[in-house]
Amino acid sequence: MSRFLVHIHTGPADPNKVTLGCLVALTAAKKGHEVTLFLAGDGVHLLAASHRAGVEGQGTGRLSEHLGALAEAGARFRVSGLSAKARGYDERLLDGLPAEFATPDMLVDLAETADTVLCY
Repeated sequence: MSRFLVHIHTGPADPNKVTLGCLVALTAAKKGHEVTLFLAGDGVHLLAASHRAGVEGQGTGRLSEHLGALAEAGARFRVSGLSAKARGYDERLLDGLPAEFATPDMLVDLAETADTVLCY
C-alpha cells in the first residue's frame, strides 16, 4: 500500500477544509494505506479541546469523530512544535491522541518519502 502525508495548515475558521482533509486521510487509512496527519500553522488549533469538539464541516463530518477514527486506524499524528509554541500550546495539546511534536525537517522528510502528499 501507499504512504499518504496529509498536511493541514488551515485552522478551525474553515471547518469544511479541515474536516475534508481529515475525511480524506481517514478514507486512505481505511483502504489500508499508511497515513501521517501533519498539523502546522493554524492547523494546530484543531487539537485544542474546544476545537476538537466543536468543528464540523458541511457534509464532511465532525473533527472529533475523524480524529478518533484516524487514531483507531493507526494513523500517525505529527504537530508542528514551532506552530504550537507560537500559539501558546504545550504538550497538553497532544493529550488523548497518538501524537508527537515535529519539526520542519521532519515535515520535509515525510513529504520526501510519501507516495502522495495532500495539503489542506
